Amino acid sequence: MKICALTMVYKDYWALSQWYTHYGRLVGFDSLYVVAHGQDAMIAEICPKANVITIPRDSLEGFDRRRGQMLNSFADGLGLSYDWVIRTDADELICFDPAIYACFEEVFDTASSKALFALGLNVAEVIDEKVLKAGEMALGHRSKAVFSGHYSKAWASRRGTALWRHGIWVGSRKLATAQFDLPEGVYLMHLKYANLEALEIANQHRTEVGNAKGKGLPGAAWKDPDRDASRFYANLALYEDRAWARARDDAYTAIVADPMRDEKENVLRSKSKVFKFRVTLPSWFKTHFGADSGV
Repeated sequence: MKICALTMVYKDYWALSQWYTHYGRLVGFDSLYVVAHGQDAMIAEICPKANVITIPRDSLEGFDRRRGQMLNSFADGLGLSYDWVIRTDADELICFDPAIYACFEEVFDTASSKALFALGLNVAEVIDEKVLKAGEMALGHRSKAVFSGHYSKAWASRRGTALWRHGIWVGSRKLATAQFDLPEGVYLMHLKYANLEALEIANQHRTEVGNAKGKGLPGAAWKDPDRDASRFYANLALYEDRAWARARDDAYTAIVADPMRDEKENVLRSKSKVFKFRVTLPSWFKTHFGADSGV
């Protein structure tokens, strides 16, 4: 089975370094494809063994739609050479429970459709945790997280399948019966809040995009990303702690039982459910996915 990983990035250097190390270890560095949104020599420096593709950054109008269409085209082309294309944002790492799967190949062996979803978690840096140094993997040094319906996204596809708005485009005739394929023990670890120093820098770029002139730009979380981050941390402080197994089962049941079938966009995706509890990540996240890169 041949697997590759694809992302698109603009100046989110810390997240990209996490993405590169994580997926390089799991699928091979020569099977990584990074789309640089604008000329940037730093991308190749951070990802020396990856395949870097540069596209123009001459307009931000229709940002999400144009970005999605372009990445779907790239992924479909890669599908000529690979059985599965993993596609996440640079700050999203797919992890699997090592008690269930030994590798991505075993995850994909469970698939009964042409696209897979994962159970999403927002990973957080909390008080008294160390500031991450270059080469240190977030999952080796962060232990608190919150389950998220919004980030229970589609993350991998076979050729001929389009990812769209956190889900998959399935067409109007197939929407009612399309399979929401979310295997147990597979998680999307969203690292946006896992490094406060990197978050401050990335939010400057989000503000630039979110407040640019034109139609079709990202929403409120990009217009005022500092407010978004403050809201997340305020909620995190208020949430109760819940044991991992119970929280995982509650979140999984809620997500898979009632996915969104968006008739306007013809998209199957998870509902943006909010889970008001914190969890401590099991030690296997650290032992299997948290080893530092040695940079």
